[in-house]
Amino acid sequence: MPHKKNIIPINFLQTPTDNSDTIEGLKTFWKKVAPLISQREKHFDAVWEKGTEEEIFAELVFCLFTPQSKAISCWDAVNELADKNMIFNSKNTDIVKVISKVRFRNNKAKYVIEARNLFTISGKIKIKKRLSFFANVYELRKWLIQNIKGIGYKEAGHFLRNIGIGKDLAILDRHILRNLKVYKAIKEIPKTLNVKTYLNVEKQMQNFAKNIGIPMSHLDMLFWCKNTGGIFK
Repeated sequence: MPHKKNIIPINFLQTPTDNSDTIEGLKTFWKKVAPLISQREKHFDAVWEKGTEEEIFAELVFCLFTPQSKAISCWDAVNELADKNMIFNSKNTDIVKVISKVRFRNNKAKYVIEARNLFTISGKIKIKKRLSFFANVYELRKWLIQNIKGIGYKEAGHFLRNIGIGKDLAILDRHILRNLKVYKAIKEIPKTLNVKTYLNVEKQMQNFAKNIGIPMSHLDMLFWCKNTGGIFK
């Protein structure tokens, strides 16, 4: 079931430099933390390559929980559900009682049940096979958004990144958008993120990553650890 050790701390020697809000400062910081980011990437790759159907579905549950909630609290909730054998067997009303730190828990518990039903075949979760049907990750992302309630572009990209098959997708939250503006990858932070705007910002982020020589798969984790001092999910 879920891997509980998901936070990689960064020691005080690897905190951002004073010029970290410049491109050169960002690249310098990336060189320091790239091995840790690569370590996290290998963890994501292993979820798809070696993970069970249940582990992959648990990552989906995590991403269903994350909107407007703290990521660490959401992962704690997933682990508690797993420890109590509740992800695959419980009613939404029972799930609600466990995920008290997850905002909008009543709706999100229902989303878990609906997603579970979608990927259940003959009484067993078969998510990996279903996700393998698509020609590319962009088509897969679109299908997830259209078929799983509670999933938008950000959550779908987050899920696919966390299972090792969405490395070039953007996970656009307010922290990523702020950093993209700081480094002039975008001119301004969009007031709303409709589909057209999301895909446009994603393209700008991809171009920015290419231009500065930092892999897209590293960039959002780099921003995350620059702001928080650690690398999570």
